[in-house]
Amino acid sequence: MEHDPETAALIKKYPSLRKPIETGIESHDGREEALLQFILAHPDIENIKGNPTKLLQAIDEFSATHDFLISIGPHKSNILSGLIAKEKPSVVVELGGYLGYSAILFADTMRRSNPSDLSKFQVWSLEMSPEFAAIAEKLIGIAGLSDLVTVVVGPAEESLRKLKEEGKLTSIDMLFLDHAEELYVSDFKVCEGLGLLKKGAVIMADNVVKPGAPEYRNVVRTHSGLKSDGVRGLIQPGDLEDELEISYVTK
Repeated sequence: MEHDPETAALIKKYPSLRKPIETGIESHDGREEALLQFILAHPDIENIKGNPTKLLQAIDEFSATHDFLISIGPHKSNILSGLIAKEKPSVVVELGGYLGYSAILFADTMRRSNPSDLSKFQVWSLEMSPEFAAIAEKLIGIAGLSDLVTVVVGPAEESLRKLKEEGKLTSIDMLFLDHAEELYVSDFKVCEGLGLLKKGAVIMADNVVKPGAPEYRNVVRTHSGLKSDGVRGLIQPGDLEDELEISYVTK
């Protein structure tokens, strides 16, 4: 397939982008299972075990050189970890856990912020796919963070309602929306309706420009109880322009 010079240069720099550029396929084709095998067979696996930073670097390595992954990647990771370090949440919930990348990032950052009192920290990673959830649990275990992260399998709305009903989730300090963009509005409203988002809570939504979540962005920017704005974030590899929508619950 012929490519324009800019696209050809991008593929040359990041070979893993060839498949998504040429086929439009970015997941659910075996690359997720291949990532796990790549990690388990990695020459530095003994140093990766128990080291979340090294594990995320290895995942980024796979995404750049083997198969592109729809994880948040290093640029957005810096933004989100900085926000967690600043806000110091105790309970983080993510909708769309995928392979555990962001859950590992969140838990590691939370642990670093107060290593003496880990009992108060909890990351709930909600993932629709049982296959992806199983891989996420294995990677979270390799990172040494299974005590801080709980992976919940099933539709986000169903899982949220069940966690609230069972008393396992009474409030959310930080909510990360990173699943199907068309569900951002409805699942935000579920969290709101369940009383999980109290004053001071932070909501982070990924991919609001690419592929885009205009309805969600309009809802949070016109919401009387939120202060919301976009923050530039790159989809990597490839350095594609995107934004994260960061919203603060003000009342």
